[in-house]
Amino acid sequence: MSTGTATHAPAGQRSWADNINDIQTAMRNIPRALRLVWAAHRWSTLGMGGLTILAALLPVAQAWLGKLLVDTIVQALQAGRSPSEGVQALAPLLLVGFGLVTVGAAITQGYSLLEHMLNARLAHTINEQIIAKALALDLYYFEDAEFYNKLQNARREADYRALNIVNHLFVIMQGTITLLSFAALLLAISPLVALILFGATLPAFLAQAKYGGLYFRLLNARAPEFRQMHYLEYLLTVDSTVKEVKLFGLGLPLLRRYQDLFWRFYHEDAALARQRSLISVLWGTLSTASFYGAYAWVAWRTLTGGLTLGDLTLYLALFQYSQSTFRSLIGSIGHLYESGLFLENLFSYLRLQPQTAPTHAAQPMPHPLQQGIELRGVSFRYPGTQHWALHNVNLCIGPGEKLALVGDNGAGKTTLVKLLARLYDPTEGQILIDGVDMREIDPDDLRRRMSIIFQDFVRYQTTLRENIGYGQHEALHNDSRIAAAAEQGGAADLLHWLPKGYDTMLGRWFAEGYELSGGEWQKVALGRAFMREADILVLDEPTAALDAGREYEIFQRFHELTAGKTTIVISHRFSTVRVADRIAVLHNRTIHELGTHAELLVQDGVYARLFRMQAEGYR
Repeated sequence: MSTGTATHAPAGQRSWADNINDIQTAMRNIPRALRLVWAAHRWSTLGMGGLTILAALLPVAQAWLGKLLVDTIVQALQAGRSPSEGVQALAPLLLVGFGLVTVGAAITQGYSLLEHMLNARLAHTINEQIIAKALALDLYYFEDAEFYNKLQNARREADYRALNIVNHLFVIMQGTITLLSFAALLLAISPLVALILFGATLPAFLAQAKYGGLYFRLLNARAPEFRQMHYLEYLLTVDSTVKEVKLFGLGLPLLRRYQDLFWRFYHEDAALARQRSLISVLWGTLSTASFYGAYAWVAWRTLTGGLTLGDLTLYLALFQYSQSTFRSLIGSIGHLYESGLFLENLFSYLRLQPQTAPTHAAQPMPHPLQQGIELRGVSFRYPGTQHWALHNVNLCIGPGEKLALVGDNGAGKTTLVKLLARLYDPTEGQILIDGVDMREIDPDDLRRRMSIIFQDFVRYQTTLRENIGYGQHEALHNDSRIAAAAEQGGAADLLHWLPKGYDTMLGRWFAEGYELSGGEWQKVALGRAFMREADILVLDEPTAALDAGREYEIFQRFHELTAGKTTIVISHRFSTVRVADRIAVLHNRTIHELGTHAELLVQDGVYARLFRMQAEGYR
């Protein structure tokens, strides 16, 4: 397992066109993010917007109140009033100030509460959409490494970035309202001072936007290596791998690979963070210098009698509020840009479309089968490969027929099953069901009438009831159906020792779970296959992990268990495939021989040779 080496393009090599494209992408994703947030919880969104407007009006009210307080104190001193008279004059203003501070605190807490509620629901909404898209996509994507890079990037920070966009949009809205309320007073003092105060924050914004884009591209480039880190963590921490990891002494070598990836990422992040911090400090110094320059100018106007002390207080508050607000507004635009870029990962993932989408006029699956299944000139190669996994396969399977598929590893047996389940479409040729091209049949309806248990079946870390009932989830609470399926597959034997019967948790991932042997898990998987009310039953190595006795029992009852079903059995054990009505031999990725066991032995071809080789091993 190679950790790989990432190649990241130097920042200086990006053109203006690239940067403009990034900006367009980021801005295009903002309304999409808003729709996500609105769908998550509209009332929280509206509440946060209303509180933002109120918060935007507080600074100008507080600045004006500060001017009135100072002017009232100066007037009281000049008029020679007593302290009690001065306090009496200030009391109404102090009560207003107290009210403004209280309202501000309530707004802050209210916004925080709504944000917390929205964040939880937004994370759920985004995860739900990611999962729903995964359910809609076909097997083509799940056997493509690039898809997992897209999925990794889509999951990373999506909810945080979407909420971040909303928060910064509200900051921009708040800052804009606040600045507009300050604008008249600032421009009345000096348009030049206003321009200097606001303009000094622009370079910092441009620098932050640049480094936000660099960080986005750096994380995207790392997606394959992030997945490797997660895979290494998985190998080192789950029950299915711990035996081999310990047996072969892989713990420390795998941990070192994990650490190497972490420290490389850490040093790259630290270098970028140092650059970002340094440039922020430099431009922040310019912004601070402009503020104190304006401060000195207003103080000089006050000393020369051009402004009152109340005016000085007001304008100093305006300077401070305006610069911090403008800096916050510009920073929020930078964060908006960065988050918009990150959300492109989510939205590009959600734009993926299945490769085997149903036609607009999809037909229902024929039921019951009248003519059966026909493969007509079927050839297939996996996406991204040049060699054929299957080539020119012609095969007819009659309704209710029991067909066995045999052949060497890599002959195409499991690939053929994937095509029958329409997990892929043929590259060439057709698969017909009762004379109807499979591509014209609703894939969901097709799979409802088909039961398949693959060789690498799933071991669900759930109860025995659910492990079997998932074969027909609509009947999950039908005890008699589950009991019958368990009996057919042999899983009923487990009830003799499982303490809670069908409600016993299987596997070791959760409390009170019981781990099963490989053969016991296979019995459960067989029960799941028999649970489904299907016209077509496909069993891929259904007895590979069973003991000889149980295998013999199942195949003695094979026709009884599969009565009324068109059945396809894949097996390497030639002693078991003899129960089939016919046997198809896949060789060189095509149907090489077809017939009964006796007929194929008479032909003395590939099947006969393989059968004799296997039989020799039992002598």
